[in-house]
Amino acid sequence: MALEELRIIPLGGLGEIGKNMMVLEYGEDILVIDAGIMFPENDMLGIDLVIPDYGYLMDKLHRVRAIVVTHGHEDHIGALPFFLQHVQAPIYATRLTIGFIESKVRARERAGVPLNIVRPGERVTIGPFTVEFFRVNHSIPDGVGLAIYTPVGLVVHSGDFKIDYTPVIDEPADLARLAAFANEGVLVLLSDSTNSESPGFTPSERAVQPAFEEVFANAQGRVIVATFASHLPRIQQAIWAAARHQRKLAITGRTMEEMVEIARELGYLEIPEKLLVSINHIQNLPPEKVAILATGTQGEPTAVLARIARGLHKQIQVGPGDTVVISAHPIPGNDEEVNEVINRLFQRGADVIYDRIAQVHVSGHASQEEQKLLLRLVQPRYFVPIHGELRQLHHHGVLARQLGIPQERIFVVENGYVLHFTSEGGRIGERVPGGYVFVDGSGVGDVGPAVLRDRELLSQDGFVAVGMAVDARTGRLLDVPEIVSRGFVYMRDAENLVNEMIELVIETVEQQSHYAGKQALGDLVRTTLQKMIYERIRRRPMIVPLISEVPVGGR
Repeated sequence: MALEELRIIPLGGLGEIGKNMMVLEYGEDILVIDAGIMFPENDMLGIDLVIPDYGYLMDKLHRVRAIVVTHGHEDHIGALPFFLQHVQAPIYATRLTIGFIESKVRARERAGVPLNIVRPGERVTIGPFTVEFFRVNHSIPDGVGLAIYTPVGLVVHSGDFKIDYTPVIDEPADLARLAAFANEGVLVLLSDSTNSESPGFTPSERAVQPAFEEVFANAQGRVIVATFASHLPRIQQAIWAAARHQRKLAITGRTMEEMVEIARELGYLEIPEKLLVSINHIQNLPPEKVAILATGTQGEPTAVLARIARGLHKQIQVGPGDTVVISAHPIPGNDEEVNEVINRLFQRGADVIYDRIAQVHVSGHASQEEQKLLLRLVQPRYFVPIHGELRQLHHHGVLARQLGIPQERIFVVENGYVLHFTSEGGRIGERVPGGYVFVDGSGVGDVGPAVLRDRELLSQDGFVAVGMAVDARTGRLLDVPEIVSRGFVYMRDAENLVNEMIELVIETVEQQSHYAGKQALGDLVRTTLQKMIYERIRRRPMIVPLISEVPVGGR
């Protein structure tokens, strides 16, 4: 008789930062944990967002019993509007997380999805799974980890976590409950690996407050604090500092305004009465009496901070005396954009404070000693590092091995690998699709690697379009070919090269032994021109033959 097995399938978040999504499958029942986005990397030209490849679930949607969400960051909830186009499963999350999800799905007209609020310490039974939500600390309030009771054993999922004994808004993590899980016996621990390369402990969120106080006390002009819109503890500290130093506070950035409003309505932010002013009114106040909360810590070109740095913001122009605090760390891949924004702000005369020169940011993820503490408290039989690039997963696995977990029980895997667990043990199985799905404008999944390669080629050497009218029967040219290019050469200064290209196209067409159609002729012209251009100027533009077949006498 075959043993019943639990299958754990990471569809996102393993081998990368972001787009976290995990599947637990037992028999005919599926539980989904998180559905987040990843911001595009530098080589993903023109892409707006990246979401998980949940193709594995597309023929199993009727088996999805629920979606459980650990916290309200975009890399955990951002893909929900896309996933909910296919599945109508209920969502379970804490109060603040549901508030953010509700706003997101309402904007995408997915308002019919059942949203269920849970509290840390509560349990919910979903098919064969019983999920207990336990409190953890992170850079957003109401974050939880999950203790998932299955017929095979107890699975503990840390969510994104750190251990903060003095959080700004939340209560400390429930370490006692974590230790109690060990007494029940934990089959497998899935734990956040983001800071597995960082020794020691991650500082408390309150470590930022002294730096904020110094900035607000000493700034001669306006203070602009840029942070993530969902980083409510950091926003709360900026609010406190503004109030203590008698500065009015303006909020700018649509996402920031929306999230602050949701958090305030739900009671997660304390904003003194009369502290807030409209961004349109700050010009009427003395600069030393103004503080501004803004988005754009990752150098996003359309975000508030980048527009301020370029002098394109309608209400905010920075100059000498103004202080800009970038209260975040660049996400991997964004360093160049962030540095450009910082340089432009300095160029405009502002003073810029960022985490390399002052403690205006602390991480929301556990460092090595906290990761060790979690492993010691939970004492799992098997360990799976999650949420991180491959090197971070690897280093987390090394920590687990140092604490005595045998190598054969540490599964360092990337997206798509199926982990099989029975009451007798676990193993790494086959791999299912778990790559990237690109969101470009309103299109989802219609841009793939081939299109991105074309975009990269266009960005490097431009393109050349070759217009030709040919006899539909013989393939002979009816007129001189026309060459149009963009991003390749300046046509007026390359007249000789362009004429050579035209002559080569004419020669290529005339030397055809027979006409095999537009596709074959286009391939021949493309190959011939590519070779000639590379030999002449060592460039590889995209060649686009545009062939028009014209019926001529005799047809």
